[in-house]
Amino acid sequence: AYGTLDDALQANRGRDFTVLIAPGTYRECAIQQAGRVTFKAVEPGTAIFEGACEGKAALVLRGNESTVDGLVFRGIRVPDGNGAGIRIEIGDLVVRNSMFLDSQEGILGATDDPASVTIDRSTFSGLGQCHETEDCAHSIYLANRGSVTITNSRFERGEGGHYVKLRAPRVRIVDNSFDDSAGNRTNYMIDLPEGGTGEIARNTFVQGPRKENWGGMIVVSAEQRKYSAAGLSIHDNVAS
Repeated sequence: AYGTLDDALQANRGRDFTVLIAPGTYRECAIQQAGRVTFKAVEPGTAIFEGACEGKAALVLRGNESTVDGLVFRGIRVPDGNGAGIRIEIGDLVVRNSMFLDSQEGILGATDDPASVTIDRSTFSGLGQCHETEDCAHSIYLANRGSVTITNSRFERGEGGHYVKLRAPRVRIVDNSFDDSAGNRTNYMIDLPEGGTGEIARNTFVQGPRKENWGGMIVVSAEQRKYSAAGLSIHDNVAS
């Protein structure tokens, strides 16, 4: 047993290991510096994190690989407007059964590596902003030269920005729900500003009445054509 999550990481630095997190509200944060680490709640939905390290996120990830399972990230705000539950800076990432609530950002990260990010069965609620700082924040904002997969997840009640913004050559966004009915000052459901190929399928989109930008639900290559969108398949979605 360790007193804090950071104590556990420092004591096992460089190793591949799993941290089991007991129920509770943790007003702390942690930085993964190396190895392959799994952050797992003993009981999903009961380990709640509300702190931010380095003015970035509750978890700042710089290892070879990270898995986040069953955690809740809530109420995270920092001065630059990008307070996130997870900031991924190095390595691959798997997130499952987790919740990101009422923060400036849910998951944020950018790397020039061919990284893989997979998000499954998670909830993103009350996230994003374009009014606190000059640059917007989004529920999910990721950039890499690999792939991003988002499945079986729920996006709702956005507070600005986009629900999903990805700068990656390969994407798979399947079997999710995007409910903007209680959104406020939101923009696109899915933004691929530099292009990208892959699949957007079997999602449900509900457009809300309080949009900052209602010009599109799915927008591709709005900024530049860095990645080819040839072969991008958008099918079997329901929008209303």
